[in-house]
Amino acid sequence: MNKITLKILFVIFISLPISSCGDSETLPKPKAFLNLTYSDATYITTDSNCPYTFNISSDAKYHFTEKCWVNISYPKLKASINITYRKIDNNLNELLRESEKLTYNHAIKADLISAPSLYDNFENKTYGSLSEVTGNAASPLQFHITDSTKHFITGAVYFKVQPNYDSILPAIKYIEKDIKRIMETITWK
Repeated sequence: MNKITLKILFVIFISLPISSCGDSETLPKPKAFLNLTYSDATYITTDSNCPYTFNISSDAKYHFTEKCWVNISYPKLKASINITYRKIDNNLNELLRESEKLTYNHAIKADLISAPSLYDNFENKTYGSLSEVTGNAASPLQFHITDSTKHFITGAVYFKVQPNYDSILPAIKYIEKDIKRIMETITWK
């Protein structure tokens, strides 16, 4: 390369950065937000030989066991609600303590365990509570419901992913609506 070509290239490389710095304002990139959309739920009534029924989302799949325990799975969310059924035999206080203990077993990983949201429907004879476990705990939602004389149900939500509360929060809120629907529509046979 001759000296003239080198001088021209030098002038171009020096003038490029200077000419690109105009009066334009430099702005930071806006934060990106995850856009998760969930379909509006339509509900169906469960069908089994167990002593209770309830409504669940048509997007969920359910399976009753011989003990009348239920696994409700949400394949798109990689989540499930595990429901345990127990007959009351003069042991309601014990069952309530056991349900509370299951919730507080997550205290090690939890940032906060909310005060339970109480539920009662005197007409349907259903009483219960729902607790939210905030943080990277294995189960972010725990609930129980009973008629206080014969039937007692506990339930917990689990995700098939490593718990990262911030990431799964939209799915938690979606499933929480379904849990409330279960509690509102449960009927004892």
